[in-house]
Amino acid sequence: MASIMTNASALTALQSLNATQKNLDTTQARISTGYRVSQASDNAAYWSIATTMRSDNQAMSTVSDALGLGASKVDTAYTGMDSAIKTINQIQQKLTASYGQTDASKEKTQVEIKALQDQLKAYADGATFSGTNMLSVNSGATATSAADVKIVSAFNRDASGAVSISTIDVNVDSIKLYEAGTAAGVSKGILDANRLGLDGSVTATASAPTLGAAAAATDTYTVSSLAIFSGTTAASDTQIQQMMNVVDAALKGMTTAATKLGAAKSSIDLQKTFTSSLMDSIDRGVGQLVDADMNKESTRLQALQVQQQLGVQALSIANGSSQSILSLFRG
Repeated sequence: MASIMTNASALTALQSLNATQKNLDTTQARISTGYRVSQASDNAAYWSIATTMRSDNQAMSTVSDALGLGASKVDTAYTGMDSAIKTINQIQQKLTASYGQTDASKEKTQVEIKALQDQLKAYADGATFSGTNMLSVNSGATATSAADVKIVSAFNRDASGAVSISTIDVNVDSIKLYEAGTAAGVSKGILDANRLGLDGSVTATASAPTLGAAAAATDTYTVSSLAIFSGTTAASDTQIQQMMNVVDAALKGMTTAATKLGAAKSSIDLQKTFTSSLMDSIDRGVGQLVDADMNKESTRLQALQVQQQLGVQALSIANGSSQSILSLFRG
């Protein structure tokens, strides 16, 4: 039926053209942004997941930075410990050489030992990175042990959405060389702890030896202050033997501490590698959810542009159909 009141063909063509234009706008938006889902209205579920995962990835980037900082702290402590081990070996050599020496020779050797002891303290005090020192510690007047160094190693989100932080902990109390804390019962460091000359074991009770006398089972020494000559008196050979026991025990403790630092460094390196891989994996997962397939969108754009042109022509033809009605009324 021909009607001048309602042009059904034009309405249909207009609806089709509007739908094509809407799809064309969507495709152009995907091409310009690179995203199939760039806002919540595109796909609320995917947008929510992608937003959360991007937030987690940013947190993991911070974790990666924290791991780098932690690695530097551990590296610094390990460098100081390694240097201290080499120096304490030299002290052991000096003690061995002084066994059986004359008092005059022991006096000269003591000068060398004192210089090495000062160097040990300098290594420990200098092993500081970003305000953290694990070798030379001051726990204060109330704490009985040094606080652990905690290195942020992971950002976790469980199935319920709750987040938590994991850390790699370095037990400073077991690796410290010096402890300046004054609290009752505070554990001293490897080098300033009182050790029994008999076997080098750590003891809470100090019993200073009388230089030149025979060694006693209760005599104690500290690596940081032991002396084979003081004033005008030289240590006896049995006392030097006890000092060697003490130094050897301290050396074993330092070797164990260096092993702990090395293990912590290895854990940090492994966690850094894992975190980097995990961030890449999350990026790929988010991309699967929201990234636009540019090959597909390019093909779709061309098809929609053709549809748009055909829709315009169809609308033009439909609008022109009403003109034919005039021919019915011409004489």
